[in-house]
Amino acid sequence: MPFDGDREVPGLIVKFGDYPLHHGGVGAIRSLGRLGIPMYAITEDRYTPAALSRYLRRAFVWPTTGTEEPERLVEGLLRIGRRIGRPTVLIPTDEEAAVLIAEHQGVLRGPFLFPKVDAGLPRLLASKQGLHDLCVEHGIPSPAASFPQSYDDVVRFAEKARFPLVAKNREAFVRRERPAVNGTTKIITREGLLTLARDWGERPGVILQEYLPREEAEDWIVHGYFDQSSTPLALFTGVKVRSWPPHAGMTANAYVVDNPELADLAARFIKQIGFTGIIDLDLRFDRRDGQYKLLDFNPRMGAQFRLFENESGVDVVRAMHLDLTGRAVPEGEQRVGHRYIVENIDLPALIAYHRSGYTTPHAPARATGTELAWLAGDDLRPFFTMLARLVRPGTKHLYRLWQTNRRGSSAGSGKRPGSTDSTTK
Repeated sequence: MPFDGDREVPGLIVKFGDYPLHHGGVGAIRSLGRLGIPMYAITEDRYTPAALSRYLRRAFVWPTTGTEEPERLVEGLLRIGRRIGRPTVLIPTDEEAAVLIAEHQGVLRGPFLFPKVDAGLPRLLASKQGLHDLCVEHGIPSPAASFPQSYDDVVRFAEKARFPLVAKNREAFVRRERPAVNGTTKIITREGLLTLARDWGERPGVILQEYLPREEAEDWIVHGYFDQSSTPLALFTGVKVRSWPPHAGMTANAYVVDNPELADLAARFIKQIGFTGIIDLDLRFDRRDGQYKLLDFNPRMGAQFRLFENESGVDVVRAMHLDLTGRAVPEGEQRVGHRYIVENIDLPALIAYHRSGYTTPHAPARATGTELAWLAGDDLRPFFTMLARLVRPGTKHLYRLWQTNRRGSSAGSGKRPGSTDSTTK
C-alpha cells in the first residue's frame, strides 16, 4: 500500500434499520481495516457479516428501525462515542444516518469526525423532489417529473401523461410512515395509475417521473469524495451492467469505465450546490437526446464503492479518512475495466437480464480484475455468514428474490405492484 492512514483515528460504520446483509459496510471495514485503522460498527446482532469481519475491533449491537426520534439516535451515537473513547470518523451507509449527522453537527462534532456540510443539504438531496428542484435550478438534466398534491391532481395528470411512467416515493424517509409505493414502480397504463393512486391518501407522497426505456438508455455510476471547498479529491465513473431488482435497484455487477463528460458534470453540480463529503450518484444516459439524467443522489457511501479505487489505492472511504485526519490524498488514475460483483444478487439478476435480452453497450468484453463484494481471502467469515443467513430456515431473503423476479414487468398494469428498487445501494 503506497500510503498509511492515521491509525490513531478509528472509523465507525453508522447504519439505521434492519438490513444485516449489507456488503457496503463490510467493504468499508475491510478498506480501512487493511490499513491498520481500528474499525467499529453498529450492527443488528452479533452474527451479521460485518460483526464477524476479522478487521472489526468491536460491533455495537443496536437494533434500530429507522423510525426512532432523532434525539434518541443522537444520544445512542454519543454513547458509542464515549465507549470508543477517542475522536472517530463516522461512515454512514444510509440516508437516515447521513441526514442525522448533518442535522446534528454541533452536538456530534468533537466525539466524531465528519465532513462539514450545510445542515439541510443531505436531506434535500435524498428527497426526489428536492433533487429535482436542484437539478432544474442548476441546469442538470433529469427526467421530467410531476408532484401531485391530491388524487384530483393525479387524475388531471393521467389525462395528458405519456405511459409508461415511473412512480417513486417523494421523500427518502419512507420508513417513518407507510410508503405510497414499494420503491421504483413502473406504471404501464392510465388505469393502473388511477388504481394505485386510490391508496395514496389525500396528499400523495409520490413523484411521477418520465420513464427512460432501458432499450434506449445506459445506467452509469459516479462516486467521489469532495473536500471543504467542494473540490474532488477522488472521483470515479462506471457503468452498471446489472442491478437487483432488475434495472432499478442495487448494483449487482458493474465495471469501471472512463467518462470525462460525466465526471465533469458531477463535479460541476457538486461545486454549484456546495456539497462536502462522499457522493454516490445514479445517472441514466438517454440515447434519444444524448443527455446524462440524474436519477439519485446518495449523500453517503454507496454499497458498491469498492468497485472504485485509483492506482494509489485510494477509494472514497479512504479519501475521507485521509482528508479528515489532515493527510494528503494520493492522486492516481482509476482502474479502468475493473469489475465488481455482488454474489448473492448477481445470479438472479443475470437470469432476469438474460430473459429480457438486455446488454450494456459500454461494458468491457473482459475485466482487468474482479472484486467480489463478500468473498475475500483475507476475511472469509463475512462471506460464509452471508450464506448462512441467506439460506437459514425462516429467512425471507430468498423468497424476496424469487418474488421480485416473478413480478417482473407486470407492475402498474392495474394490479398492485411490488418493489422494483432498493433503498440501500
